Amino acid sequence: MLDANLKTQLKSYMEMVSLPIEIVACLDDGAKSRELRELLQEIEGVSDKISLIERNDTDERKPSFTINRSGTDISVRFAGIPMGHEFTSLVLALLQVGGHTIKLDESVIEQIRNLDGDFKFETYFSLSCQNCPDVVQALNVMSIINPRIQHVAIDGALFQDEVDARQIMSVPTMFMNGEVFGQGRSSVEEILSRLDTGAAARRAEEISAKEEYDVLIVGGGPAGAAAAVYAARKGIRTGIVAERFGGQVLDTMAIENFISVQETEGPKFAAALEQHVKAYDVDIMNLQKAQALVPGKGVTEVRLADGGVLKGKTVILATGARWREINVPGEREYRNNGVAYCPHCDGPLFKGKRVAVIGGGNSGVEAAIDLAGLVAHVTLIEFGDELRADAVLQRKLRSMPNVTIIMSAQTTEIHGDGKKVNGLSYKDRNSGQTIKVELDGVFVQIGLVPNTEWLKDTLVLSRHGEIEIDAKGQTSLPGVFAAGDCTTVPYKQIIISAGDGAKAALSAFDHLIRSSVAGEEVAVVASEVATA
Repeated sequence: MLDANLKTQLKSYMEMVSLPIEIVACLDDGAKSRELRELLQEIEGVSDKISLIERNDTDERKPSFTINRSGTDISVRFAGIPMGHEFTSLVLALLQVGGHTIKLDESVIEQIRNLDGDFKFETYFSLSCQNCPDVVQALNVMSIINPRIQHVAIDGALFQDEVDARQIMSVPTMFMNGEVFGQGRSSVEEILSRLDTGAAARRAEEISAKEEYDVLIVGGGPAGAAAAVYAARKGIRTGIVAERFGGQVLDTMAIENFISVQETEGPKFAAALEQHVKAYDVDIMNLQKAQALVPGKGVTEVRLADGGVLKGKTVILATGARWREINVPGEREYRNNGVAYCPHCDGPLFKGKRVAVIGGGNSGVEAAIDLAGLVAHVTLIEFGDELRADAVLQRKLRSMPNVTIIMSAQTTEIHGDGKKVNGLSYKDRNSGQTIKVELDGVFVQIGLVPNTEWLKDTLVLSRHGEIEIDAKGQTSLPGVFAAGDCTTVPYKQIIISAGDGAKAALSAFDHLIRSSVAGEEVAVVASEVATA
């Protein structure tokens, strides 16, 4: 099950287990149960603090297993075989149940302990989803800290009947006490903010009490992180406020063009960004959505959705972008119920089914290629007269037997039965004919839209909603700079965003110096006038 290298790594990790662990497995005679038994036996064999018990007389899902701290009610449960992206979740669960230190701020741990109520969570994941481990690990650690929180992580591919019955068409999907709690990536802090309803008001009060920053950065993606590092290195008071630290990078599967990093995954890259920023004296305020920018004389305010207000002598806007919608009937109604934006995450849920990909650029063609290896058939729909993807990707796509390419097609509606997608309609732009295609899922891949709606009528935006900047990152407002995918800079790439973030920070620092000198000159003149 585990190769020699992985087994060696696992053994070294398990040396950090300080408390005895019982793994209780619920198995049957199926192939997957045999596979799970082999994995659990190998785990048992690497540490004398781990014991394996098999039980077949329960109503629990099979195959599944619980990791228990012996003699306590602390436990974590997996239904399925947590390999792939979830192997890290398994290792962390073993370590944390086994007494290894939980790496959360003490204030967060205390907030989890003090939650009032009983919460039974179920998370459906797929092994190819890079977003799922964040949710699985967050709920696992919360259940370890507070036993009134229970959690089972379920491999949707192994429990397809449940996925179909619950109409799950996107991962990760969380249920709490039998009801849908959320979909998509979530951190401990995000989940906790929803369970602790008074947390937002307390946090808004704390934020509003903060002193003004020399540089206040809005956005936690590559541009925002680079700006924070460069500003902090100048020794000036730096704050960064982000709706989710990492931004769009968190939803990126593979990064192979960031120079000096040959290959990595988006979540790993985002974690590295955050660690780098935390190495400096930067005040990080995560899970905060900016709602308004209020320019002032020498100080600019950023007002947040929860009521908090921050102030900066200079501000750097690095709010990034999000997936662009096609804006047709049915898209929003069936989002996460057949309409998806991440083929890597949600593709496995459509195994053996028929899907469409909308978009003929690199992202659309790559999505179609990936999906063709999982689903029964892929229909790629492109508005233009030809595909815009790189030639090598087009050749690969055209070589796949279960792919149909339709060009000069305008998607007009996504259809469903009230619960999930069952088709879409498109207009042939040459003939004018409207054609309906029966489908089980639609993956939208038509690029990005800048997160700048909240800035409308405050500073100058392009007709595409991008923040207009000059060569130094200066916006139309003095002392307000911008960087990354939310700006008019061409080529929306991670490495370009990071460079522009650094440039914006240097420009902000230069602005502070010049403003300080100008202020001193005015003070000198005023003094001379007063004594004349």
